[in-house]
Amino acid sequence: MDVAPTLTGNRLVLRAVAPSDHERLRSALADPSVARWWGPTKPEVDPLDDWLDADPGTTVWTIEVEGDVAGSIQAAEESDPDYRHAGIDLFLGPEFQGAGLGQEAIRVLARWLFEVRGHHRLTIDPSAANERAIRAYHSVGFRPVGVMRGYERGPGGEFHDGLLMDLLRDEFQT
Repeated sequence: MDVAPTLTGNRLVLRAVAPSDHERLRSALADPSVARWWGPTKPEVDPLDDWLDADPGTTVWTIEVEGDVAGSIQAAEESDPDYRHAGIDLFLGPEFQGAGLGQEAIRVLARWLFEVRGHHRLTIDPSAANERAIRAYHSVGFRPVGVMRGYERGPGGEFHDGLLMDLLRDEFQT
């Protein structure tokens, strides 16, 4: 996992995850409004440990709003020059949902990925049933690419469809 630089938006800050954030992040992941979109809980794996145990090339941030831990966002970067792009994933605690903070966090991260890291394309892959997330991603400029059938296992253990969305650098509007 790469070290997360501090990135600042109008209402939020993306910063490295600190141990003092863990309880708030764990609580957000356990909330039904968040947990319903993640895979089944494995009794032997803490969902936060799973989130933080990112692959090499993945950077994880805490989303902070007015000094409070609102959620987390991560970027997984593909470094092969023929396929170079980055994928984004995030979650927000229930009290921070519906206020445009997810959109702002994605915009802040997308700007860094395009301008500093030099990516030309970003992807995100919400559950095809997660209408709220899809609307938020669309408002940032992500476009649907296609439905990935039986893409991931949901909390009930059954596979559900995912929606692959992408955003090209020249389509990004800050």
